[in-house]
Amino acid sequence: MTKTFRGWTTPRPRPSGAAREQADVVVIGSGIGGLSCGALLAKYGLKVIVCESHDIPGGAAHAWVQQGYHFESGPSLYSGMAARGRGANPIAHVLQALGEELDLIEYDDWQVLLPEGTFMTKVGSESFEEVLQQVNPGAISEWKELQKVMKPLAKAATALPPMAMRADPFVAVTALARYAPQLLSTGPAALKLLGPFSNVIEGVIKDPFIRNWLDLLCFLLSGLPANGTIAAEVAFMFAEWYRPGAKLEFPRGGSQGIIKALVRGLNKHGGRLMLRSHVDQVNMTNGRATGVTLSNGTQIAASKAVVSNASMWDTLELLPVHARPQSMTETARETPKNRSFMHLHAGFDATGMPDPGLHHIVVPSWEGGVDAEQSVVLISIASCMDPSLAPPGKHTLHAYLPATEPYELWQGLQRGSAEYEELKAQRGEVLWKAVERIIPDIRERCEVSMIGTPLTHQHFLRRHQGTYGPGIVAGKGTFPAPITPIPGLLCCGDSTFPGIGVPAVAASGAVAANTLASPWAHWKLLDAIGT
Repeated sequence: MTKTFRGWTTPRPRPSGAAREQADVVVIGSGIGGLSCGALLAKYGLKVIVCESHDIPGGAAHAWVQQGYHFESGPSLYSGMAARGRGANPIAHVLQALGEELDLIEYDDWQVLLPEGTFMTKVGSESFEEVLQQVNPGAISEWKELQKVMKPLAKAATALPPMAMRADPFVAVTALARYAPQLLSTGPAALKLLGPFSNVIEGVIKDPFIRNWLDLLCFLLSGLPANGTIAAEVAFMFAEWYRPGAKLEFPRGGSQGIIKALVRGLNKHGGRLMLRSHVDQVNMTNGRATGVTLSNGTQIAASKAVVSNASMWDTLELLPVHARPQSMTETARETPKNRSFMHLHAGFDATGMPDPGLHHIVVPSWEGGVDAEQSVVLISIASCMDPSLAPPGKHTLHAYLPATEPYELWQGLQRGSAEYEELKAQRGEVLWKAVERIIPDIRERCEVSMIGTPLTHQHFLRRHQGTYGPGIVAGKGTFPAPITPIPGLLCCGDSTFPGIGVPAVAASGAVAANTLASPWAHWKLLDAIGT
């Protein structure tokens, strides 16, 4: 028997210990990584069950409706999802493999409010040159030189699609052999992709404004400035954003449009999504992961593997204490964590006001860097692009501080307590003030508002300390591969190669799925998506 929650169908919880399920693979978590993995495994012909604690799928990309307003919890800036071939966004490759399409609304601009002024910027190299013309015309030559430097790097970044990767010896067939001509054609440029992006711009960019701008772009991609962001990630972005005719894409329905497409793909190929199905423990038999136990007592056996879409810290907590490998424990202890988020969700009356625009980035000061505490504020008004996301004549807004809110300020507080509410109002004020630079009377117009904190992330997203993910600095560490020291246990998501962000977590889910598939089935899938 089922019930429907906010448009999603979820199984009614069974009595404790009353049920047993059987699958080839159990995936823990329905974030983009977990859904990408589960749906591709179903496409490969395996029996898959995806278990999700929440009553809404999507993880950090889930959405919900309150008083007619559609609120987004996570990403809002997308590109490359309509692309084909090797250079497409990995989420596009996953959806193409599943035979699912997104209804994409194209646009090309967003507004930035910087210490130097307010600018309407567009994707494409020429647009930023127009900004430089206003800030420092003498720096335009540096920007043009950077375009030349990035051209071979962008080519190298798209030579090997992440969909070709797998974490076993057959990667020599599906990746190295299949794409050898493209890889060889990139020459030494490929080697530069493995270091921090700051190494690429050293000696090329001297202008402080451009360096700050590049730090900002890197921060939006990875949660780290240029000296911590791997050059490959930035090169891939340059390939998308600074090519002729480049466009950004908004999926109709918001991030939920992507999640629904992944769930459709999972279901279509015989997979199953179980909502309100919290995994309490990964079950072990003779040192091997053989299934999971849900909080209601249900046992789900996995004959082939268990894949965790949880963070490395949360995955470790799912393992029986006696079965936790020392190497996994040490990795979790030694890996730095990015800080958490503050969110402002608001639904407001738009009567008499002009279209405020979809995207705004507010940087009050460059002092301390883009990753300074409560520095950069991102604002997305999704209903400007898709009016169905708010009641008629209204708008829905999401403003957030990405990975700059310290968990330590919140540790020990109880959600809902007077102390918590007071701190929430205090720490959320920076978000209101940033939004007021776009909509001065937002507080008077507002009909519903919510502030999210690191404890919100910890509670609803099951994120250890509400973290954005591992703060692994390029050149000083690498994201772990999907395989673990425990046979039968794999991982995907933002604690796993290639890292943080929608393209990266989709790729991580694909790599985990490919690893569990035969190399021949994997090769055929690459043929099918035209890479």
